[in-house]
Amino acid sequence: SHTRLLFCDCSVIQVILSAFQQQKEVRLKSSPADLVTETDQQVEKMLISAIRRKYPQHRFIGEESVAAGEAVELTDSPTWIIDPIDGTVNFVHRSQAQSYCLCHQTEFGIVYSCVEDKLFHAQRGRGAYLNGKPLCVSGQTDIHRCVVVTEIGAERDDLALSTMTSNICRLLRLPVQGVRALGTAAVDMCQVATGGADAYYHIGMHCWDIAASTIIVLEAGGVVMDTDGSEFDMMSRKVIAASSSAVANGIAQVVQAFPCLTYFKNGEGE
Repeated sequence: SHTRLLFCDCSVIQVILSAFQQQKEVRLKSSPADLVTETDQQVEKMLISAIRRKYPQHRFIGEESVAAGEAVELTDSPTWIIDPIDGTVNFVHRSQAQSYCLCHQTEFGIVYSCVEDKLFHAQRGRGAYLNGKPLCVSGQTDIHRCVVVTEIGAERDDLALSTMTSNICRLLRLPVQGVRALGTAAVDMCQVATGGADAYYHIGMHCWDIAASTIIVLEAGGVVMDTDGSEFDMMSRKVIAASSSAVANGIAQVVQAFPCLTYFKNGEGE
């Protein structure tokens, strides 16, 4: 019913694909790597409108709504977490790796990679799937045999850049077999669920970047935790997703975090 809602009741796919090849009006948000287009805003409004018609009492956390000043408030009430286009830089540059993501708290998650026509979805207790086929993590436990996915992200201050590049160097010196970046956190993280990557980590992403993928990885048999090895907090802006606890803990021992703005229910950061 959720996929029917998303793909029949609103034409978000057509909107994204038709805009893909067109010249886009782009605005900067927090940095030269943090972009927004009219399509981001249009798609988010379409998704919220379609969901609200069926579930008028539900709440929303949307990337563009928050950018426009709405508070980030995650409560026990049914809440949809939305990233209308994850990988806006890719979208602007007409790269294939981009998606839109929806998560209904911890109940289910959907990531749709539009240009590639890849639909990742999972529901709590019912497994994870890619275009209808079951997903399973690689099960790798040896970090030295791992392919790790990450992103540089939108943070561009000296501390963030030095920390992120140092983290990659430390991983390569372990060594891991490789470090990859696709340009969209949601699809990056879903690679762990497919077994195509053994781990993903990121510092500085937001809840809408990884909420849906978290459920997909967990339902595919993976592990999700904070970058310091503690319990995962979706609002902390730090995450490791891995094929096993051994790999996740191995990455947690290597990577370091930098201070990130965190959001509270009143919408103010600290």
